[in-house]
Amino acid sequence: MRNRSGIQGVASSPILVGAVTVLVVMVAVFLAYNANNGLPFVSTYDLKARVPNADALVKGNDIRIGGTLVGTVRSVVPVQLSDGRTAAELTLSLDKSAEPLPVNSTIMIRPKSALGLKFLQITPGDSSKGFAPGSTIPLKAARPEPVDIDQFFSMFDEPTRDAIRQSQAGFGTALAGRGPQLNEAFGALRNVVVNGDTPLRILAAPSTDFAGFWEALEDLSATVAPVAVTQANLFVALDATFGAFARVSRPFIQETISKSPPTLDAANADLPVLRPFLDDSARFFAALKPGAKALGDTSPVIAASLHAGVPVLNASPVLNNQLEPTAQALVDFQNAPGVFNGLELLTDTNEILDPALKFIAPAQTDCFYATLLFHNLALSTGGHNSLGHWLNATTFNPPEGPNAEAIPSSVPANGPETENHLHYNPFPNTGAPGQPNGCEAGNEKYATGQTVIGPASKVWGTVTTREAEEE
Repeated sequence: MRNRSGIQGVASSPILVGAVTVLVVMVAVFLAYNANNGLPFVSTYDLKARVPNADALVKGNDIRIGGTLVGTVRSVVPVQLSDGRTAAELTLSLDKSAEPLPVNSTIMIRPKSALGLKFLQITPGDSSKGFAPGSTIPLKAARPEPVDIDQFFSMFDEPTRDAIRQSQAGFGTALAGRGPQLNEAFGALRNVVVNGDTPLRILAAPSTDFAGFWEALEDLSATVAPVAVTQANLFVALDATFGAFARVSRPFIQETISKSPPTLDAANADLPVLRPFLDDSARFFAALKPGAKALGDTSPVIAASLHAGVPVLNASPVLNNQLEPTAQALVDFQNAPGVFNGLELLTDTNEILDPALKFIAPAQTDCFYATLLFHNLALSTGGHNSLGHWLNATTFNPPEGPNAEAIPSSVPANGPETENHLHYNPFPNTGAPGQPNGCEAGNEKYATGQTVIGPASKVWGTVTTREAEEE
């Protein structure tokens, strides 16, 4: 009886009942106000995420995984990236059941209703590694937003509607009065459906990965979306290009198209025959390449030869006219008695002189000694002063000293003055058979105070003055 009376006493107190009622109402209001931010005193799995464009996603919007509510968006703030672009950073409050979210998960902002309400959809990945609490889902995880209903209807602007009306009018005009033809077309479609069963089965088979084709097509569309303006400009330029083609379509392009098949047939018939020639030409030009490269270095000489050869070629008819009697004279000379005997004697003479010529010839061919002899002789007889030629002056400048060779002497000049010593080499080396290469005469070092007869003890070089000038 005592407890019952206590309960009745509490219930009978209007002040206490009113206070409890006010407290319950305040708690309900607080819970309703914070419903979008989650229940208080409940542990959450907090992450951040970056998207290129929040696109009307606001604080308190849902976060869903597979259509199930797993959290709410706590805040949406703009951030500037390191490359200067602007993105949106989302603060996500997820249930503990979503922890840990795989690092290769993707996010997408999707419409929740036709009135513009949005939600954030998370598609978990298959990675064994997850985001730690407080981590940021990178920008690369964001996927393009699906087209909203308002964006879809916004493409039907006034120019588009006018174009649709014109298209409908054109299609109506095109179909008017063509009922029989359409019936025939529909009848032919049956054969298409019957015969298309096998190709469709092949497309539907898992081995063809037809679904992967559409995924790749989606990725391609996402790739070309940023360059949509560039593609539009491309079509504008193509319009100008095809407009230019239209002006020359008849008869030029038309004739090109009509003549292309016979030209292609002729090419198909001729190219196999020409292929061996082309292969030989390729090998010929490959072999010609070193010669052409060398020809570039000698082209100035060839050009000069051509300039000099033109007058010679112009005069060649006169020479050709003179060659015929000359050739006839040679034939008559050959047929004359004794010519062959003379040629045989000349051959014998050459064979006898051949060893001597091989030994003597290098003196001129390698060292130019005969040329130098006549050159110096011409200088000594040609140069002069008022007293006479230089060759005459040598008689007035005889060497001095014992056995100076100016008068009869018993021994070679050998001093006592250091300047009066004989240096004589009767057989200097000229590169003849059995001799070292080089031109010894004229390159000997004068041995002061010594009499040197025979090969010099030291030479200064291996070429003569005339040979150096020629080089």
